[in-house]
Amino acid sequence: MQPKSRPPQCELFGARLSELLNPEHPLVVLAERIDWSEFDAAIDACYADELGRPGVNTRLMVGLLYLKHAFDESDESVVARWVENPYWQFFCGLCYMQHELPIDPSSLSRWRKRVGAERLEKLLEATIHTALAMKAVRPREFQKVNVDTTVQEKAIAFPTDARLYHKMRLALVRRAASLGISLRQNYRFKGQKLLARQGRYAAARQMKRAAKMTRQLKTILGRVLRDIQRKAPAIQGRIADERLGELVALAERLLAQTRSSKNKVYSVHAPEVECIAKGKAHQRYEFGCKASVATTSQSNWIVGTHALHGNPYDGHTLEGAIQQVERLTGHTPDDVMVDQGYRGHGYEGLASIHVVRSIPKRATRALRRMLKRRAAIEPTIGHLKSDNRLDRNYLTGTEGDKINALLSAAGYNLRKLLRWLVFAPIFWLWQRLAAKLAAIVAPRRASHLPMPACFAPART
Repeated sequence: MQPKSRPPQCELFGARLSELLNPEHPLVVLAERIDWSEFDAAIDACYADELGRPGVNTRLMVGLLYLKHAFDESDESVVARWVENPYWQFFCGLCYMQHELPIDPSSLSRWRKRVGAERLEKLLEATIHTALAMKAVRPREFQKVNVDTTVQEKAIAFPTDARLYHKMRLALVRRAASLGISLRQNYRFKGQKLLARQGRYAAARQMKRAAKMTRQLKTILGRVLRDIQRKAPAIQGRIADERLGELVALAERLLAQTRSSKNKVYSVHAPEVECIAKGKAHQRYEFGCKASVATTSQSNWIVGTHALHGNPYDGHTLEGAIQQVERLTGHTPDDVMVDQGYRGHGYEGLASIHVVRSIPKRATRALRRMLKRRAAIEPTIGHLKSDNRLDRNYLTGTEGDKINALLSAAGYNLRKLLRWLVFAPIFWLWQRLAAKLAAIVAPRRASHLPMPACFAPART
């Protein structure tokens, strides 16, 4: 059933949060500027009209996701801090102070799966519209955009053959036990002993002995797999249990892959993980998926981000990135700056693509400045990873990769809005002083009159 949107009942002896909190606090100001009704219209379609229990309030869930990715919290910690922070409660739409957990932390993961990445894109779009309404960003800034890709790493251990064989056997034995399939032998103790010995031999650089332990782990995995294939109930030649069938297919892929194989398995619980080499000296390989990021060239607002599976060539992702920018901002960018990884992109649209190699000597000052701003997207990606949970994705599946990338960008923009609310008065004061200074200096320079003493250069 859809969440109920009726106003909360007034408390006779309770003081409202709006009367207790500082009205100039950035979270209070931002809570009143965001159009929360947009989320109700987009997300209510995920619920049935009359059947079932009413859903959790949409503003509460959206507010928790905003706060989680803006302040780099987990599902558990964001709910715990929500109880302690009245400003967070006001931001999520509550009128009175609460002293209990609003939801179970596991409700956040179920809510994300129900809503999906397509509707959660609305959270990123809302931050852009709020920044426009507050004049933190101007529409003309959407005409010049920087685009780049990075790697969104998955929360998996570094993949080794021995560990993968061991984890695969454990997953098969666990699923078979839950279905009541009696195996001839599960190799529980022997597998643990072989894995420990393999690790010690590898640490001691005794690679032949370590390779022998790895071969034995592969052998016992094959024995367990064939035992399950013989005893598992089947329908028309296929294993009846869907999950067990997926594990069997994954085990067959793992046993068949070699060092030079393509589409290798790097994780048992996250088989969608890919190995991506970005040419970094300190980290040759990263395990996860690519993520495309688009930012405004002038002030680094994120206007598009999405996860990309299949390790595509950077140039082939450019068209999708520009389409997302058009969808979220309502503007088609005039100039798009990219690095040399986008050579041969094949984009055929209205935007002009500038592949920044070296700045030409005859370039105008404006073009030179625009091309130099291409590198401004690099620190933005760094902040996404260090401050907004893009460095390690804990959400499951390919859908979890897309959701985490979108929410990380939304959290970055929200944090930027909060920072802008703090420093906006200082910026406005600087603008006024600059305008007054220009009004004094320009006429005197034009008429060659002496400058006032306060603006005259100091004598040496």
